Amino acid sequence: MTAHTPTRETPAGPAGPSAPATAPAVTAARPPHPRWLLRLHGPALYVWAALVAVLALGLLWLWGPLTDAAADAWRQYNACAGNGPCSYDQDAIVTYKSVYNYVTLPLSALPFLVGAWSGAALFGRELEHGTAQLAWTQGLSPTRWLATKLAVPALLVTAGTGVLVTLHRLAWSAGDGRIDTAKTWYDDPTLHANGLTTVAFALAGLAAGALAGLLLRRTLPALLLALGTVAAVRFLAVLAMPHLWPGVTRVSPLEDGYRSSGLGIDSGLVTSTGAHIADPGCGPTVVPECRTLYDKLDATGFYNTFHPESHYWPLQLLTTALVLAVAAALTIASFALIRRTTATTAASRATARESAV
Repeated sequence: MTAHTPTRETPAGPAGPSAPATAPAVTAARPPHPRWLLRLHGPALYVWAALVAVLALGLLWLWGPLTDAAADAWRQYNACAGNGPCSYDQDAIVTYKSVYNYVTLPLSALPFLVGAWSGAALFGRELEHGTAQLAWTQGLSPTRWLATKLAVPALLVTAGTGVLVTLHRLAWSAGDGRIDTAKTWYDDPTLHANGLTTVAFALAGLAAGALAGLLLRRTLPALLLALGTVAAVRFLAVLAMPHLWPGVTRVSPLEDGYRSSGLGIDSGLVTSTGAHIADPGCGPTVVPECRTLYDKLDATGFYNTFHPESHYWPLQLLTTALVLAVAAALTIASFALIRRTTATTAASRATARESAV
């Protein structure tokens, strides 16, 4: 007969609530790496890289072979000027002028391109289609989303435009004084393509696009608002630039006309008392009617207040600082707007849930 070993049972405790179960640890959602932004906007990155590369190659070509060939052609032309028919490389002069315009004008337009892309694709489209709101539910707060969307493109825009304006400055300097038809330093596209203001305009365009996208949350309206903001910032900066640094005033006799050149601030007539009055625009004193008019106005000469080339860097740095301040203000406004918008949305959802309960 097989022995049966009794099983010892643990007596049940008194009836009552069971011991609380240990809650599983909740792991916070890990914010995605900023590489998500590069993957999402990969085509725009490739277009930007290609555009910078093409313009850089054009500027390198302009800086070296084209400038040397055009300078040699101008030496040939000046050596035989007035001595009858002569031979010089006219194609080199024309090619230099054409390539200079082909690289300068697109470089000046880059801030508008950045603003349009920022307002339309980087912010407006994502907010319109809900891509941004989806990212906010995956461990990426709205403010961090905005910071990443601004920081990564800002680095790429600064690097790209910085390289291009440096090459443009080198290319222009190589032809200055060697090519008779080279642009002056105060020519508006050249003035900004040669310096830091173009970088500042591009960053202002990025910030303007962010604010436009957050404000309108639609692709096309945000694009148009960003373009308008960039245009306004550039227009006002050009107007303010000559007045950010004290100019130089030169006075010349009526017979000589205006003798000084540079970035103009003001000009007109000087009277015998030293007062400055408006120039009626009559013309040289060899015209009898103009001589009579100047005598009637008691004019003794012309005055011209302008900036010489030695003022280039003070003007560039001050204008750049002014435009960067505008870009910073637009960025601060964007962060304030997204905080207010997301806080209002969260409060509305909480109120709706409470009402449903």
